Amino acid sequence: MVTFLSPLAHARRTAATRLALVCGERRLTHAELFSRCQKLAGALDRLGIEPGERVAILSANRHQYVETYVGVPAAGRVVVPLNTRHAEPELRYALADSGARLLLCDREPGALADVVEHVVRIPAEYDAWIGDADEATLGVGVTEDSLAGLFYTGGTTGASKGVMLTHRNLIANTFHWMAVVPQAADDTMLVMAPLFHAAGSNGVLANLWTGACQVMLPAFDPAEALGLIERERVTATLGVPTMLAALAEEQHARPRQVGSLRFIGHGGSPIATEVLRRTHAAFPTAQLFEVYGATELSPLATGLRHEELLIDSKRARSCGQAMPGVDVCVLAEDGSERPIGEVGEVVVRGPNVMAGYWNKPEQTEAVLRDGAYWTGDLGYLDDEGYLFLVDRSKDMIVSGGENVYSTEVEEVLYQHPAVLEAAAFGVPDEKWGEAVWAVVVPRPGLEAPEPAALIAFCREHIAGYKVPKGIDLRTEPLPKSGPGKVLKRELRAPFWEGHDRAVH
Repeated sequence: MVTFLSPLAHARRTAATRLALVCGERRLTHAELFSRCQKLAGALDRLGIEPGERVAILSANRHQYVETYVGVPAAGRVVVPLNTRHAEPELRYALADSGARLLLCDREPGALADVVEHVVRIPAEYDAWIGDADEATLGVGVTEDSLAGLFYTGGTTGASKGVMLTHRNLIANTFHWMAVVPQAADDTMLVMAPLFHAAGSNGVLANLWTGACQVMLPAFDPAEALGLIERERVTATLGVPTMLAALAEEQHARPRQVGSLRFIGHGGSPIATEVLRRTHAAFPTAQLFEVYGATELSPLATGLRHEELLIDSKRARSCGQAMPGVDVCVLAEDGSERPIGEVGEVVVRGPNVMAGYWNKPEQTEAVLRDGAYWTGDLGYLDDEGYLFLVDRSKDMIVSGGENVYSTEVEEVLYQHPAVLEAAAFGVPDEKWGEAVWAVVVPRPGLEAPEPAALIAFCREHIAGYKVPKGIDLRTEPLPKSGPGKVLKRELRAPFWEGHDRAVH
């Protein structure tokens, strides 16, 4: 039986004296990490937190976060990572909905303390709390079907839901990760995406299993990230596309010694080819890889290695082939399979598919059909099973009966040398139902392009019905969720006040 205890125990057995975690000045070996997880289990016992009960954590990336993420499920409880960017009502909802009895947090809990029975502050109270505890035995009563975590979604498309992931789900994901990223004990992983998101926690168990080291970046900052890569000789990292774009910009402007990097991964949202090109130019020693999935998939479904070799080919726009043991298909609404090259909804089946949404049977039934997860993403497969995403179903623009995929418009805008960030979306149009609109952040240090010039640029590359009707320029970054995904709903909302988008 394989559970969260398995990678922890393997690391203690095979890499006890090797570094497991670097967090500021704090450095912990794999043996020390195992001991602290045992003490965390003992502290939970002493507090009366029973097996199966939920433990929430609200914190920046720290070694205590990794201990909680791994140690709570290994001790038979359920971890509930909370989004640090969420507002207090959203956090209160997640705490109340999950029924968490304990909140671990690195900030003043405020009104959140009223929702739970116990609050332990990180780092000082937490370290004293587990320091006084006995080392409890891990893995007692835990099976592969035991619930490991509740992961609350709701960053980009709607109301928050608690995704139930079991030990089997997350262990399967660990094997999927290792199939794409051939890590070894001498690797050092920079954790720069927030650990409450799959982009941050995705490789945690794999790094334990291989006896590798993980370096914590508390909050993403491209200069700080590059400093850690240089100082700690980091060999791998993973982020969302906006993070890669920021890293590349910073490295081009103020180069560091980053030749240790062997792998740079991205996921969470589509990436523009020009961002890939600039990232490869900034980090020429690193293999670029993409992973695609969703929180509901633990999160990986497909992977694409060696993107740096594909930049000038069509497959640079692919998110790769299905992970081993995972079935990825493209279906019509009636469940029939779409022909090769034709767009439909991406549907995934495998050991990584969630158990369901916590306390939400109707929402679960809407996306889980016969054990397969309907992602809400639109895409197509080529003749070798490479998946190409074209849009989120909720972001697709329908103009005059024609489908316009926002990613296609954004891909063209990113080709303009003066564009740093771009987002395309639909706005109401009396004649066509919806029209294409875009928001662009110009690249600093260059003359900002006129919207008319950007529209003309688009007209040279895509069909007329796909060309933005208007483009807004803004100096501040595009609004993003905690993990760094662009929040198109915030950009779209002012245009749709007084309109019902569902009828278009």
